[in-house]
Amino acid sequence: MLDNLSNRLANRLNELRRTRGWSLDQLADHSGISRATLSRMEKGDVSPTAETLGRLCAAYSLPMSRLLMMVEDSFAPRVPFERQPEWHDLETGFTRRSVSPPANGLSGEVLEGHLPPATVISYDAPPKPGQEHHLIMLDGALTLTVEDVAHDLTGGDCLRYHLSGPTRFETPSERGARYLLVLI
Repeated sequence: MLDNLSNRLANRLNELRRTRGWSLDQLADHSGISRATLSRMEKGDVSPTAETLGRLCAAYSLPMSRLLMMVEDSFAPRVPFERQPEWHDLETGFTRRSVSPPANGLSGEVLEGHLPPATVISYDAPPKPGQEHHLIMLDGALTLTVEDVAHDLTGGDCLRYHLSGPTRFETPSERGARYLLVLI
């Protein structure tokens, strides 16, 4: 019988695969790990080795430290600004800061987004279909199209939805947008 951390890791590995919509066979192709071994790991029958975890992390484009953080028992309640990871899209100028990163024991995540004027970003499919989103406009203007329905938003507006299809973020040429996105 595996310990509690190993069981949480098994559940997380299963969730990662399902979130991507991969079958065990597809994950085996991506990772070079046999389907049988993957199945046993996800069921918690065996604990993965460091090498196996490395292969899985490579298949998911996920640092091992991030994967292990996802299965930790606890989380730090305070997230100082300097520990909030920020990512920049050099092509569009979009900036995304993880204000409240995902943590075991918490179901929500908070992101801050900055889109420059005259920017369009489209997503064909959500990473986690059906996930609840709350977008709160802090400043600027944004047209957010969720599953073919356009919503014109300005500072102070909130748009709430379950994301199951494509989305499009578009700012007007004269104004960018700054918003918080709460994912539950």
